[in-house]
Amino acid sequence: MIDLRALRDDPDRLRASQRARGEDDSIADLLLDLDSRRRSALSRFESLRAEQKSVGKSVSAASPGEREELLAAAKSLAADVKGAEAEADRLGAELDSALSGVANLVEEGAPEGGVDDFTVLDSVGTPREFDFTPRDHLELGEMLGAIDTERGAKVSGARFYFLTGVGAMLELGLLNMAMQQAAANGFTPMVPPVLVKPETMEGTGFLGAHADEVYRLPADDLYLVGTSEVPLAGYHAGEILPADALPNRYAGWSTCFRREAGSYGKDTRGIIRVHQFNKVEMFVYTRPEDAHEEHLRLLAWEREMLDRLELPYRVIDVAGGDLGASAARKYDCEAWVPTQGRYRELTSTSNCTDFQARRLNIRYRGEDGKPRFAATLNGTLATTRWIVALLENHQRADGSVVVPEALRPFVGREVLEPVKS
Repeated sequence: MIDLRALRDDPDRLRASQRARGEDDSIADLLLDLDSRRRSALSRFESLRAEQKSVGKSVSAASPGEREELLAAAKSLAADVKGAEAEADRLGAELDSALSGVANLVEEGAPEGGVDDFTVLDSVGTPREFDFTPRDHLELGEMLGAIDTERGAKVSGARFYFLTGVGAMLELGLLNMAMQQAAANGFTPMVPPVLVKPETMEGTGFLGAHADEVYRLPADDLYLVGTSEVPLAGYHAGEILPADALPNRYAGWSTCFRREAGSYGKDTRGIIRVHQFNKVEMFVYTRPEDAHEEHLRLLAWEREMLDRLELPYRVIDVAGGDLGASAARKYDCEAWVPTQGRYRELTSTSNCTDFQARRLNIRYRGEDGKPRFAATLNGTLATTRWIVALLENHQRADGSVVVPEALRPFVGREVLEPVKS
């Protein structure tokens, strides 16, 4: 939720943000109008209530002749007060509803445009030249006895899979490596719940335009999370954090669930776009003035993981029209996938400024002792999808796959060998 005071002071910032997202900038005028009318209604309500209290005090001191007239005035004022309060409440609800549909303000400097209008900030490593025809990750996974999508579909349906043998060890190794790196950098390891209440899902901004991608359990009124960002954001909901404890850094390991609505026919082969996967997610609470630099630190930790896994990748600055509702700025790291001849997203880190904290009422005490809204940030450190890039980039002609040196202690072997049929 955006800051109404900031909107009053600089409505052009919201207008520019809306244009950067490719959305209607007239929402700024609607919000300003609703805010003005609500404040006027509140002022009228308070004025009438003060007058009502004054008349009420006068009744007891009035003479019998005056009392009847004052009682009639008090009765009329009571009706006016009730009507003014109802009007203020109505306008407040209308304002809150309009505010809840407005995305976070895009950070200055982010590219404008849609999904294809990102800016490439850096490229690391050179895509490998093969002296043989490379196999894709699914063919390799089947040869290694690591991925079984056929039985995944039999048991659960399309876009489900089993990771078996070295596939399971590879995923566990990746996630353990990520968690150890996070802990070494001051993150508190967390295994959060993956079912959350509606107010938690709503508070993080995931029930807006992309609500159809979220799994819901109607009988329990709970949602399955698509990222541990959601429960980690809700962890401190309604709390005031000690200022000297900031930044608060958590690393959540969770299973994630996504309906992948609207992706019919896309990435149906293998495990690139699936309904269930595992992920280690970094999540930070900090002061708003420190959020930009913290965002760059999250990106650096993501890049460190990719470097250690010896993957060629690029870093992109995501355009405003491709940002989620909560993000003010987002950087993605995309690894090279040889058989597709293109880069695919492996990590994403977002600065959500105070947008989520306002919705979830998460504050900290400033130096003056007054509570202020915190900023929240998130960043991916490893997911199941990384197996795609690892298998394809480190494959050999015989179908074996070399395990990057940094990952070997977590997987327990140097090379993944094809299983004998």
